[in-house]
Amino acid sequence: MDNKTSIWQRIGIQDWFLTSENAVKAKKQAMLTPDDIFNYVIAKFNDSIRQLSFAGRTVFYHEYIISFNTEDYAEFMHNKQGMFGIIVDEIVKKFYELLKQQRAAGKIVQPSSSKWVFRLVSHPDYARGDIGFIGKLLPGSSKKDDNLRVTFIPRQTGVAQTFDISQDILKGFNYYSDGYYELPFIEDLGFVENSVVSSGQKKLARFETILPEKQFAGKKVEFIMTEDEIIVSGDEETREGSGIFKIPSEWVNTPHLQIRLNKSDGKFYLTSFGELTTMNENEVVKSDVNSPSWVELPVNSKILLNGIVGINIFKS
Repeated sequence: MDNKTSIWQRIGIQDWFLTSENAVKAKKQAMLTPDDIFNYVIAKFNDSIRQLSFAGRTVFYHEYIISFNTEDYAEFMHNKQGMFGIIVDEIVKKFYELLKQQRAAGKIVQPSSSKWVFRLVSHPDYARGDIGFIGKLLPGSSKKDDNLRVTFIPRQTGVAQTFDISQDILKGFNYYSDGYYELPFIEDLGFVENSVVSSGQKKLARFETILPEKQFAGKKVEFIMTEDEIIVSGDEETREGSGIFKIPSEWVNTPHLQIRLNKSDGKFYLTSFGELTTMNENEVVKSDVNSPSWVELPVNSKILLNGIVGINIFKS
C-alpha cells in the first residue's frame, strides 16, 4: 500500500506536533470556537507588528490565510453560516483599535496595501482543533522566489511553531470562494460598518458618503450593495441586514431612499421617501412608501439628502 506523504513530512516538521495514531484517537477532539479564531488572529497581528516594524514605523500584515481542519471549516460554513464574516468584522475593528494606539504613541502608521484580505482555507493534514496562519505584507503577491512565514498551533500541544515555507506549499491547501473576505483599508483607522464582503456574494454597486457630524470628523462610510434592492435610512433605523444601508446621521430620514436593480435592463432605479432628495442637482419627487415612484439612477451619480448628506454611487 502506498502511504501518502503529508504536507508536514514534505517540509520536514512532522515530528514537531504529530503524536502517534493511538494517542490521537485517545484524546477527545476539541472544537474551535469563534473566540479561538479571533484571539489567534489578533495575536498574529501583534506578532507581525513586533517582527516587521522599524525606525518608528509600524508595519503589519495585510493578508491573513487562516487554515483549519476540513471538518472544522465545514462546521462553521454549514452549521454556523455567516459566522466567519462576523469574526472578520470584529478582527478588523480590533486591528484599527491597536493601530490607533500605535499612532497615539507617536509611531508612523502607514499601510503597505490599500486593503485587508482574509482567506479561510482547510487542509487534510490538520486534525480537529488545529489552526494555522500564513501572513502576507502585500495581498495577492505570488512571486515564486518569495518565502512565507507560517505559524502552526496543534491542538495536542498548544505550542506555536513558526517557520518559513515556499509558495509552492500553498498548492496543498483547499481554497473556497465563500472563504474569501476583502475590506478597504481606512486611512483614519475608523472601521466602516457593512464593508466586509465575501467573494461568494454578488457586488452590484458601491456607495460612499461623508458624515457631517463633528463626532465623525468627516469619516467616510462605504456600503457594498449585494442585494437587488436596498433601503437607505438614518440613525433611527432599527432594522439590520445586507439590504439596509444605515447612515448614522440625523440629517437622513428613516427611511429615506429605496434603490433597486432592474435585471431586465441592468439599470439602477431610485425612489425617495425623505424630506428632500436631489440627484445630479435635480430634485427627486417624494413618494409614498406604499406607492413609490421610480426614477433611473445612473452609475457615478451624486445624491444629496436634505441638502446636507451626499452619497456617490459607483459600479462595484
